[in-house]
Amino acid sequence: MRHARVLGLVGLTAVAVGAAAVAFAQATVTPVPDNAAVQTAPLVEKPATWGDAKAGAAKAGTCAACHGLDGNPTDPQYPRLAGMPERYIAHQIALFKSGERNTGMAAVMKPFADQLTAQDARDLGAHFAMQKAASGVADDTVITAGPNKDRKFFEVGQQLFRSGDQARGIPACMACHGPVGAGNPGPAYPAVAGQQAAYVQRRLEEYRAGTTTQKDPHLFNVMATIAGKLTDEEIGSLASYVQGLHPRADEVAAETAQASAR
Repeated sequence: MRHARVLGLVGLTAVAVGAAAVAFAQATVTPVPDNAAVQTAPLVEKPATWGDAKAGAAKAGTCAACHGLDGNPTDPQYPRLAGMPERYIAHQIALFKSGERNTGMAAVMKPFADQLTAQDARDLGAHFAMQKAASGVADDTVITAGPNKDRKFFEVGQQLFRSGDQARGIPACMACHGPVGAGNPGPAYPAVAGQQAAYVQRRLEEYRAGTTTQKDPHLFNVMATIAGKLTDEEIGSLASYVQGLHPRADEVAAETAQASAR
């Protein structure tokens, strides 16, 4: 399929999360403020303080070969780490290290994770959280057959991301991952904006399979319940949509102006 335009958001006023989506999100998560007491589990080797981004930058060289020094990889099989919440990255490193996350590229990640302390993981998370995520492009090829005939390919995923599918009990992705896909640092939900489509598709397929060895599978099960209801076409479209997702140019300009005025 040919790739076309980079996607932006029309604006929050044009987006509404259905009541069912909000209720689903509230019933399945317990938000934790990002300034909460320092988390020691599952980073159990020793209590870890909040990450030091400067220290993380010095440790990120090992990550650069796959993820890019700033967390923006060039190889589509590796995930984009730029802009990810610190706690999410630290948690995933802990899962690789313990062997609880063992699908996909886990065999590649584990030897690196094994060398990291809990504090290293937090420092790396702090570094990547401060990096600006690049965005890719979404596929606007017109679908020629099936239930979504005559729609652009990315539009199927766009609808699921923004509104979900109340009839099938699928909440809007933005209920947890944010309206611009920036994630949520409190409960450590990952940023998905600009994420590599190939990676997103693989992860959704893994969630849909519904098999995990995580000792605490709560968050995995939330995603597995949702992904289990998605078709191959919907998974591919969602992956394409989030790859092209980014804040609008005028929103970025406003944020830059505000930062300069401080």
